[in-house]
Amino acid sequence: MRVLLLEDETALRETLAERLKREGFVVDACGEGVEGAYMALEYPLDLAIVDLGLPGRSGLDVVKELRRADKRYPVLILTARDHWEDKVEALESGADDYLTKPFRTEELLARVNALLRRAGGHATSEVEFGPLKVQLNSQKVALNGEPLDLTQFEYKLLAYFVLHPDQVLSKLQLNEHLYEDDADPESNVIEVILGRLRRKLDPDGDWKPIQTLRGRGYRFSPDA
Repeated sequence: MRVLLLEDETALRETLAERLKREGFVVDACGEGVEGAYMALEYPLDLAIVDLGLPGRSGLDVVKELRRADKRYPVLILTARDHWEDKVEALESGADDYLTKPFRTEELLARVNALLRRAGGHATSEVEFGPLKVQLNSQKVALNGEPLDLTQFEYKLLAYFVLHPDQVLSKLQLNEHLYEDDADPESNVIEVILGRLRRKLDPDGDWKPIQTLRGRGYRFSPDA
């Protein structure tokens, strides 16, 4: 998943960005509101973490603008303000959740994962598709009740499919959401990882949960 982190405290921004990357997220980070608003509107994001007290432009204004532009990905607000009025205003402006500073990084990760699950239509962290079971929090995968050993990028690709079932996803989309900006969009890395993932999910070739749509991309349709 690709996450935007807008936080003006340098140490906190760097710490959170590094932890999110270790958890498998692609992270775009910024400490200023004007540039942050541009990133929120123009980048292919799955979720944004926005501090209310940004310089240049407030986090609340950023949230309002991206909702006016019909950007529907989840937004988690960070705030040092503990007044209930501020939290209500943020939620009514389009934010999905808030976290009051100081906080534990584990709580932030839990809220991020919960927002991404809900955006994908899943109420719990355990998702089942026929013989496939995916634990989105622990990143454990089982096929027919047996643990499935996936590499980091195989899991990231599977998780993205799981959170976007029955959607046509282009190679460019997958590149943008799974890799940093300097990744070569013309490389065949996605095809290689996809081939390995298919063989692990469907060793006998009789399930075919991932479809290739010539000229358009791929679709995860486990119930087809």
